[in-house]
Amino acid sequence: MSYVPRLRAKYKNEVAPSLKKEFGYTSTMQVPKITKINLNQGLGSAVGDKKIVENAVVEMSAIAGQKAVPTVSRKDVSNFKLRKGMPIGARVTLRGDRMYEFLDRLISVSLPRTRDFRGVSPKGFDGNGNFTFGVKEQIIFPEIDIDKVTKIQGMDITFVTSAQTDEEAKALLNAFGFPFADKDKK
Repeated sequence: MSYVPRLRAKYKNEVAPSLKKEFGYTSTMQVPKITKINLNQGLGSAVGDKKIVENAVVEMSAIAGQKAVPTVSRKDVSNFKLRKGMPIGARVTLRGDRMYEFLDRLISVSLPRTRDFRGVSPKGFDGNGNFTFGVKEQIIFPEIDIDKVTKIQGMDITFVTSAQTDEEAKALLNAFGFPFADKDKK
């Protein structure tokens, strides 16, 4: 028997059947699932220092468990001293088992380590069943050695789902135990 990530097994055995029942799907293929997770780090300060992008790629690779790639600018912006083709960020796309492993670590370890954590705001849905939220510090991830961090950077994390509506996507993420903040508390 080969290894199956904990959340992949949970999706198959618990999440999918409960969502199928809740939304009245006729086929298991209609049940929404997470197709990929994108991590993106925009590094505006990297214009003057190439080392910042190199460090970000190394850190993102450690966080994701998969090689991150630098992103480059698409056009010249003279006000920011930016030339076309300059590295200005880092990104990585997770699918399959690595995606479920990352989601598990994010929910159970990293987000609770955030300072003054009261849940993730549910305002990041895009209307098509995808959810994006920002992390202010990359040091919440246990893979990052705080002593080696030169600059604290934030990142955006996007969950791309096969859900048709935000309501379905939120139900999917809730079923995985995603810590959404209550709307009542402000």
